[in-house]
Parts: sequence; structure tokens; C-alpha cells
Amino acid sequence: MDWLANIEWQKMFVPESSILEMVIRGTIMYLGIFVLLRIFRRQAGSVGIADLVVIVIIADAAQNGMAGDAKSVTEALVLIGVIILWDYLIDWLGFKSELMARALEPQPLVLVKNGRMIHRNMEQEMITEDELMGQLRQQGIEDIKQVKQCCLESSGDFSVIKVDGGRPKGIKKNKGATS
Repeated sequence: MDWLANIEWQKMFVPESSILEMVIRGTIMYLGIFVLLRIFRRQAGSVGIADLVVIVIIADAAQNGMAGDAKSVTEALVLIGVIILWDYLIDWLGFKSELMARALEPQPLVLVKNGRMIHRNMEQEMITEDELMGQLRQQGIEDIKQVKQCCLESSGDFSVIKVDGGRPKGIKKNKGATS
């Protein structure tokens, strides 16, 4: 029972800052981040690794402005603005420069070519046959021979090109089989 007596109950439940100050700080930080992200971020279908890193860094910077630990809301918003500006600048450079685009975005990795898995590339990304087949089933593909090409895109999505008639070009139909 000694452990229960050693808990600093007042510190646990009584805020050090004014509740009104916390509400104002939270409101300003939310609205500031909302406006900055609306100005600088484009809408995307999925969140990539770079986007996730930016979100984590923004969360850390925003915490300084909301906690009230000798950090002003203005300092936090300026820091968040700088982070978003750099993210936007890097995206813009990748859009304007083919060299930067190649450096910033990995090329698609071919996992299936003409109905055959490319195990070397699958091992590189640590994708098992079961995982790949699960992704193909989500695309409505039951048999690997129905795939002309399947790539792991830089976004982490799988893109699939199906073969006409379920057979890749160059692979002959079994004798006696009907289409």
C-alpha cells in the first residue's frame, strides 16, 4: 500500500497551465497546421513513407506549441511551416527535375513477368509468395499465369497488368485445353 501513498495525486490531476490557455494553444495549433497543410499539400490517394515522416515531425513540433513549456505557439507554427515548406520544395524539385525525381522516387520493381515470379526482386523487398498471391487475388487474379506484369510501385501499391485470355504471351496453351 506504500506505492499508493507515494503517488503525486495533485500533479496527476491538477494542470500546471491554465485550462483556458491549453484550449487556446490547442485551437491555434490545430488551425495553424490545418491552414499550412491546405496551402502546401496536395491531395493524394495514399500516404507514402515521406508523408509519414513529415507527419511525425510535425506532431513533434506541434507538441512544443501545445504543451506550454516555455515554447510559444508562434515558434511551433514557424517550425511546422519550415518543415512543410521543405517537404513542398522537395516535391516541387522532384516534379521539375527528372534527375531529382529519379533520386527521390524509387523505380517500380517488377515482381511478376509473363506469369513467373521474380524471386530475386521479391526477396529484395521481403515479399513472400503468399503475400504476392494475396495482392493478386485482391485484383481478381486467381492464377499467376494470368499476369503479364506485376510491379511494386514507389507508393507501396501493387500494379498489375493482366494477360489477354489468362495466358502470358510466349507461353503456349496446353494441347487439348480450350479457351
